[in-house]
Amino acid sequence: MNADGYGVARLTGNSANDGSPAWSPDGRRIAFWSDRDGDGEIYVMNSDGSGPLQLTINSNNDGAPAWSPDGRRIAFWSDRDGDGEIYVMNADGSGQTNLTNNSAFDGWPHWSPDGRRIAFESRRDGGNYDIYVMNADGGGVVRLTSHGGGSGSPAWSPDGTRIAFSWVRDGDSEVYVMNADGSGVTRLTNNSAHDAVPDWSPDGTRIAFGSNRDGNNEIYVMYVPASSSAAASQAELPHPVQTEHQLHTTPRTTILRDPIIGQIRAVLRKLPH
Repeated sequence: MNADGYGVARLTGNSANDGSPAWSPDGRRIAFWSDRDGDGEIYVMNSDGSGPLQLTINSNNDGAPAWSPDGRRIAFWSDRDGDGEIYVMNADGSGQTNLTNNSAFDGWPHWSPDGRRIAFESRRDGGNYDIYVMNADGGGVVRLTSHGGGSGSPAWSPDGTRIAFSWVRDGDSEVYVMNADGSGVTRLTNNSAHDAVPDWSPDGTRIAFGSNRDGNNEIYVMYVPASSSAAASQAELPHPVQTEHQLHTTPRTTILRDPIIGQIRAVLRKLPH
């Protein structure tokens, strides 16, 4: 669809659930999640919906695909080892490798713009979800948040200096941004509804996010400050992009939240650079 929410075109048509579309960096392909074979798997198709190809094949759930900046690899979430882990594979589905490999839940991978690091959410240090960063090979894990209440859905800014994320605080989820080292946390949304799953426009001036502030679940775009120390502009586009997918805030299930983040990323690809 267009950045204003109009011009919607259907790319998949079957009786199963398809979601979490992620554009390849060259714009020619779309990775997505589907349960068309009975469980969640990762597929890829051409940008016009043709040529779908299944990349993961197992009896468990795989989801949340994220392309590396060079388009050669795809990071994703999987519970094939009994708990949520982050895997990476080549763009053709080969070489699937567990990057996190621990007993806690790890999910929601997002590559840094230089392809050297991956941000993700995890419960490895306790009951709450927090945001971590690791090297692209799974090493060098660093915890960025320890706020309490639960932080997740990290998204790197295009210049690699900041990370937007969701933080469940004061009974609802809001969108925040911080520097890439975890400092300078700044709140971008402030209302009694749930605002979550942020993602950046290609030029780094706007963030799209899901919200139920109008009583149903829609996608909004807001302008963001030039640095994490500045105040956010709450000027949202006059026509929010509607989605029929429910925004799930609890429990923290990546597969259920996949549809809305995929819709957000599709919108961001259409925004002018």
